[in-house]
Amino acid sequence: MKPSLLPWALLLLATVPGSGLRPAAGAQESCSQRCGNQSGPCSCHPTCFGLASCCVDVRDFCLEISPYSGSMMGGKDFVVQHLNWSNPADSVICSFKESIQTRGYVDASGRVHCVSPLLYESGRIPFTLSMDNGRSFPRSGTWLSVHPSKVSDSEKSQLVNETRWQYYGTPGTQGNLTLTWNTSALPSDTVTIELWGYEETGQPYSQEWAAAWSYLYSLATNVHNSGSFTFTPKPAPQNFQRWEVGSLRIVDSRHRAGEQDVQALWSNEHALAWHLGDDFRMDPVAWARNQCLAWEELEDQLPTFLEELPDCPCTLAQARADSGRFHTDYGCDLERGSVCTYHPGAVHCVRSVQASPKYDSGQQCCYTADGTQLLTADSTGGSTPDRGHDWGSPPYRVPPRVPGLSHWIYDVISFYHCCLWAPECFRYMNRRPSSDCRSYRPPRLASAFGDPHFVTFDGTNFTFNGRGEYVLLEAALTDLRVQARAQTRMAPEGSQDRGTGLTAVAIQEANSDVVEVRLGDGAGVLQVLLNQEVLSFAEQRWMDLKGMFLSVAAGDRVSVMLTSEAGLEISLQGPFLSVAVLLPEKFLTHTRGLLGTLNDNPADDFTLRSGEVLPPSASSRELFRFGADWAVQNTSSLLTYDSKFLVENFKKQPKHDPTFLPLFPEESPTSPSQASAAADLCGDDSFCTFDVAATGSLSVGNASRVAHMQHLLRVRSLQPVVSCGWLAPPANGHKQGERYLVGSTVRFRCNNGYSLAGAEASTCQADGTWSWPTPTCQPGRSYAVLLGIIFGGLGLVALVGLGYWFLRRRKSNTAVWGSQP
Repeated sequence: MKPSLLPWALLLLATVPGSGLRPAAGAQESCSQRCGNQSGPCSCHPTCFGLASCCVDVRDFCLEISPYSGSMMGGKDFVVQHLNWSNPADSVICSFKESIQTRGYVDASGRVHCVSPLLYESGRIPFTLSMDNGRSFPRSGTWLSVHPSKVSDSEKSQLVNETRWQYYGTPGTQGNLTLTWNTSALPSDTVTIELWGYEETGQPYSQEWAAAWSYLYSLATNVHNSGSFTFTPKPAPQNFQRWEVGSLRIVDSRHRAGEQDVQALWSNEHALAWHLGDDFRMDPVAWARNQCLAWEELEDQLPTFLEELPDCPCTLAQARADSGRFHTDYGCDLERGSVCTYHPGAVHCVRSVQASPKYDSGQQCCYTADGTQLLTADSTGGSTPDRGHDWGSPPYRVPPRVPGLSHWIYDVISFYHCCLWAPECFRYMNRRPSSDCRSYRPPRLASAFGDPHFVTFDGTNFTFNGRGEYVLLEAALTDLRVQARAQTRMAPEGSQDRGTGLTAVAIQEANSDVVEVRLGDGAGVLQVLLNQEVLSFAEQRWMDLKGMFLSVAAGDRVSVMLTSEAGLEISLQGPFLSVAVLLPEKFLTHTRGLLGTLNDNPADDFTLRSGEVLPPSASSRELFRFGADWAVQNTSSLLTYDSKFLVENFKKQPKHDPTFLPLFPEESPTSPSQASAAADLCGDDSFCTFDVAATGSLSVGNASRVAHMQHLLRVRSLQPVVSCGWLAPPANGHKQGERYLVGSTVRFRCNNGYSLAGAEASTCQADGTWSWPTPTCQPGRSYAVLLGIIFGGLGLVALVGLGYWFLRRRKSNTAVWGSQP
């Protein structure tokens, strides 16, 4: 064997199941307790695979697992890949977050398994593995704990007719309940069906405030694992009726009742109407009214949280474009058919991505088909803010931060009490009023796309065709950094391509995780890296990370939502990446880099690191100097170098390639035929025209045209809109019109028996005020009634006069007849 091949041979031997070739645990040549470490004679860092620098036992100690995600409710069995453990002498212990331990096992094939525990948080959970009954934990990995509503249906049991009992008390809502599940997800001959309850105890916002799941009782034991179980709900014993929110759990019958951290299937959390007592069943309205009044009393004692919530966008277009601060509410989604059960009249709702800073609350905003915000002051279908943010907030685990469940306790079950089970909805809506949008300020948008072209936050357009790694954005306000790598396109053989494009974008804010989105090896493939490790989205497309949320849509668009409410969208457009950055107004005067100085002054967008400002009329060659000046510095690079190509061409080379001479826009020659084709395709889009000339490709030019159009559309969607705020109807009257934006008119009418005092209509003006205040409806007869009385009186007088005339005439005739013989 040649000496140069020895490291590769050792690596191959290390991956063979049962191989006896292992370094001593803890040695520098080993990855035992060294995962993520690059120092030493061999690496345990994720980049080592591409660089062929791994320790030979890296897969034994830096664990890969399958599946890698599951519900935070726990009970998911996962297998440790590449680790084979024949004839174990000691027990397997899996430790999550260094404090929660579950018992693992080794199957008949020698594969090591762990079972995820019941957690009260979502996100990436570190775990370690002991193969010696807990004496040492040298192996480590990461488990992705998922919000229960984001787990696929195949991983949960389904209470298929749950709503029949959610609305218990209305006619025809009795009968059996049926629980179904995927039998392959729980391999067992017989199962036990258990009910678990969730509650939050202690004084709210105190150190004693705690969240707890509790095993209540078993509905059935030793049930055949057929995938279906039907039962007739019965009132629970009195000591269990305080739990109103819970979930059903299915486990192997071999486990003792309520045993934790075993393989299980959970149903969705839901209102436990079906297990409540006879007092609820006999008079659900009275029962629910008492619960609603008790909630109202408690709510009035708690601190108000509404003032610290972000204001809702004024229009549906703004809400969908402001992806840094708001994200689709899956309970009312336009893309999923607008099934808005709790918001009748709405077609789409969004939720604030970040919980509020002090009380960890959440904002919700709902919109009608014409894009108008729907308010609770006008309709029970309006959007309601949440005391507990539905997605929770770091560090999770304690109220009101527990994902999904705190929201159920403080916002959902109270909605059931007041609005679904009792006619007291006004009490709920008074304490959960919709935010209007009078103080909403749209974010500022900047973009980079194509060959590459830039549109700054202040709207300046320019082209910079550097090859290297560059700072798109720096903001000292939150220590936000966005960096990008630009490379030349793979041109067809025999052709010359003097254009470049973005192939990787990396983001970090303060001490958050580092996320990088880059072009993958295959055509049209995006690759996402977390702290330089490639992520898989085969199971989950949403991830809660440190300092950010990450969402992947359809494989060609990645959204990053940061704690500061800044947002990025990175998508694939043609052969290169397209980047859109959204910043809230607090970043005014705090940005620098290729995306310019956000200060509403385009004249200083070309500011160099030194502070020198190039004029807006600078030539392309001068702007090339501006771009080169913003090359990334080696000591502050966020980008990943996990291949020899990247190391040799970017890590070891100047961050801006001084040898690369691009094609400048004013020097772009085109043949007559190419110019004609470009004109037909591009019209007056100069970015498109340039890209056709620089690359010789109409498809590249078209990709830039599409990206530019998307930028312009988003800019239009984010234009500020003046709102005059909600306008109340008059007491003893009503209004027509529920749109309160500039130019909108609201009309007023009084009920019968009242007359209108004031203007019949009011229009929202450009200064944000109504042209007229809400009129009053004063007791008294309306004009119609008065006219009716007048004409009625005249008719009565005429009738009396006519009667009198007939009477006189009859008397006259009687006198004549009486004088005859």
